Amino acid sequence: MIRYDRLWVTMKEKHISQYDLYTYYGINRSLLDRLRKNKNIEVNTINRLCEILQCRVEDIMEYVDADEQD
Repeated sequence: MIRYDRLWVTMKEKHISQYDLYTYYGINRSLLDRLRKNKNIEVNTINRLCEILQCRVEDIMEYVDADEQD
């Protein structure tokens, strides 16, 4: 399963809030909800988040084996 927990940590480190993402960068609020719930998103969205946050994919998401989930 892909998890986006690292996104929130990276956003905090970069001082970019969810408000900033939807107000200044045009990221849809429903997309943020999908990220919070670890649902599927498109690769171009991951690319856009990496551009905004100036980070690598690994700073946004991680793969967690189903056996390792909380």
